Amino acid sequence: MNRHINRPELLAPAGSLEKLHVAVQYGADAVYLSGQAFGLRQASDNFTLEELKQGLSFCHQNNVKAYITLNSHFHGDDFQQLDSFLKLLVKDGADALIVSDLGVLKFVHPYGIPIHLSTQASCLNSEAARFWKKMGVKRLIMGREVTLLEAKTIKEQVGLEVELFIHGSMCMSYSGNCVISNFTSGRDSNRGGCAHSCRFEYSLDLRDGGRETKTFFMSSKDLNGLELLPLCLEYEIDSLKIEGRMRGPLYVATMCKVYREALDYGPAPPMLCQNWKARLEKTSHREYAQGSLLCRAGEESIYDQRESEENPYPFAGTILEVVPDQHILLHAKTALSPGDTIEILTFQGNDISITLDQLFSIDNHPITRCRPSSVIKLPYRSGVTAKMIVRKVLPVSEQA
Repeated sequence: MNRHINRPELLAPAGSLEKLHVAVQYGADAVYLSGQAFGLRQASDNFTLEELKQGLSFCHQNNVKAYITLNSHFHGDDFQQLDSFLKLLVKDGADALIVSDLGVLKFVHPYGIPIHLSTQASCLNSEAARFWKKMGVKRLIMGREVTLLEAKTIKEQVGLEVELFIHGSMCMSYSGNCVISNFTSGRDSNRGGCAHSCRFEYSLDLRDGGRETKTFFMSSKDLNGLELLPLCLEYEIDSLKIEGRMRGPLYVATMCKVYREALDYGPAPPMLCQNWKARLEKTSHREYAQGSLLCRAGEESIYDQRESEENPYPFAGTILEVVPDQHILLHAKTALSPGDTIEILTFQGNDISITLDQLFSIDNHPITRCRPSSVIKLPYRSGVTAKMIVRKVLPVSEQA
């Protein structure tokens, strides 16, 4: 394995305290998260003040940085509770604030926490980057319309760190600035309430003789930049960001583990690259594309089809405890029966595949089927430790 001294930071989503733990354990260098206000993912669990304290402490114990999102579009009343929140972040050691609003930037600057410019600010060129540098910004989270080469140029010309999204859902609007959700559902997408209206099917009137067609013309394919990591290393991109604070623990574990291995390995043989690509397929996703990382995204980036609701590799649960030579305790999140196959995502190395011959209740009674959210015992298997994430492998006959 070829470890790069200047490899990019791997930045992972932490939509809850549980998912923060998962990201750290599966190799993230940093996580981004939100309190109960001020962020753009209000549908995510997010963090209470006590959870923020616990999460920041856990990150720092594991040499992982934590960035707090303050990137919603602020109204005047929002500032009333910001001072007390910032004092808490200073006390608990937040490593950076993600900000998009000029007023917020001015307000938070005296608190001394490094400021990262949110992608919502649509920084796309060196002149804008110089302005933000004068305003005290330490890192630019580039607009998703920026290519890798443009990010490299901006970094060289301005001397600021640059961060790019490398994987996850993409927004069809410009740098995430959108009001479709406001119009269709009364939910403000720029204040954390996006209803993902762009994913809906619409009737499109082409006005050529009255013909009408059903289409998903505003839905984007998902970003997958795995094959571009060598270019990210060459261009010295500082941070690579995985989208997905509303996604589950299995997604976070899979993405962190694959991208951690790929970044640490450097240039890899084709067989290993195929292995990484295959593992990225084991999460629920739309068809993959490279967004604007190489060149401007065009109509080929549109995901014009209905999304499948069936995931052939659903989240099966989390390992709670392992008693060597006796049993594994699993907090099951989906129904399991003898004969099912599960895959345990180890923190490093190959995943462990197990076909379940027997299942036992917590009080050692054999069971034929467990209910979701139950705790069950599995036969012991070496190499498994507590906190590992587990997925179920559906039979081919059950896959959509």
